[in-house]
Amino acid sequence: MTSSNPAVRCLVDDPAKVGDEAWSQRLSPQEFAVLRQAGTEAPFTGEYWDDHTEGVYTCRACGAELFSSAEKFDAHCGWPSFFAPLAEDRVRYLVDSSMGMRRVEVRCGSCDSHLGHVFEGEGYDTPTDQRYCINSICLTRRPLN
Repeated sequence: MTSSNPAVRCLVDDPAKVGDEAWSQRLSPQEFAVLRQAGTEAPFTGEYWDDHTEGVYTCRACGAELFSSAEKFDAHCGWPSFFAPLAEDRVRYLVDSSMGMRRVEVRCGSCDSHLGHVFEGEGYDTPTDQRYCINSICLTRRPLN
């Protein structure tokens, strides 16, 4: 599950072998609920929903680089929005049929933590017409080098 790309280096030795007990010790209860149990933080409450600082957004669970501020845009939805990940191997996708609708869940490509969902065709003026709606609590922003 870890990537061979050095920029994606995961801070967890082998994420596939990290169980819920170990994750619950590494993460706060709120982080665990979202990252490991596919929860959602309340809109307009997270650290990065309205942040415009340049940087690279990493997975809070494992440290893998996921998104860049260059792909972040204001969707006014209450969560950080990106129109693309840094690279397709940084995330993986699962069909999510909960909540009475079909959505596409976005997970960290390194540690398989839940990040949020991706939506298409909403009419945003972005190069991909996609909105990666990501929970702030799943991310840590690192300044650009």
